[in-house]
Amino acid sequence: MIQRFKKIDLVAAVGVLAVFVGLPMVVSSSYLIGVLTVAAIYGLWAVSWDFMSGLTGRENFGHSLFIGVGAYAAGFLNTHLGLGPWWGLPAGMAVAVVFSLIMGFPTLRLKGPYFALAMLSGAVIMQRLMLIFWEHTGGEEGIQGIAPLMDNPLHFYWFVVAVLAATTALLTWVAHSNWGLILRAIRGDEATCMAAGINVTFYKIASLAISAAFAGLGGALYAHYQLQVSPQLFAVVTSVTIITMVYVGGMTTIYGAVGGALLLTLMTELLRDFGEWRLMVYSVVLILILFFLPKGLVAPAWQWLRARLSGGRTDTPPPDAAAADKLKGRVSA
Repeated sequence: MIQRFKKIDLVAAVGVLAVFVGLPMVVSSSYLIGVLTVAAIYGLWAVSWDFMSGLTGRENFGHSLFIGVGAYAAGFLNTHLGLGPWWGLPAGMAVAVVFSLIMGFPTLRLKGPYFALAMLSGAVIMQRLMLIFWEHTGGEEGIQGIAPLMDNPLHFYWFVVAVLAATTALLTWVAHSNWGLILRAIRGDEATCMAAGINVTFYKIASLAISAAFAGLGGALYAHYQLQVSPQLFAVVTSVTIITMVYVGGMTTIYGAVGGALLLTLMTELLRDFGEWRLMVYSVVLILILFFLPKGLVAPAWQWLRARLSGGRTDTPPPDAAAADKLKGRVSA
């Protein structure tokens, strides 16, 4: 049954990827390419958040910190140091990882909601620093005149989709490996993991660094797409939007976060015709989804459809406590 699920997942993933690669060629529209590009970047931010916060249960309310520093790193290298735009991608990842280590070491040892609040404070402080040091950061206007990564918007869109697909595949593989089992076990019973001799702090910090790396990569891509960055990237609303996308898609599934990002981004564009009622309709739809579908919409819907296609039952991921028991059994053995 598991092998059948894997085959169905692979066929579906290839099919969805083919649709998003070929859609701009069927419907020739620069506006559509722009919307899909932004949706793919948001998808990259969403999967990076879900990998750490979804699997470990330590919700990061300041994910915009990594996005912002990645974008500013790319913009600074290009406009101030004159380096080519391709240097901004690894630079954005590296700077985001450094900030994750600076924030992670003192905060991931905290219990309760303090990690989330600490990360939120970090993003707010960084946004303020971008305004204070306006001589170097451009202040409220940010950094302007960033060079595009590619001259052809369609080629850039394909590149972003490829990055998103590769990132989703990689993080999904890690989430289903022993590493992912440990992260789920930490979410379920951290004390049991510590008693089993697992360095819980290391796994949480390492997963935060991986999450930050891909968030920084998405920030650098966003900078070279918008050709400018501003302190607004650090805003709380950026983190809240990403978290909402993950919840709508389905937490801990990784691929659900991509679906949530695409769904909400496209829904935002489709609601433009509602004018001043747009925000109200958007909010009502979100409330209905989160209230009646607490496990999300995209991932549960796909699990149900996959079960119908395979003729079996849905395979829900193991509960957190079960993951801890399974890990404890492996350690005991």
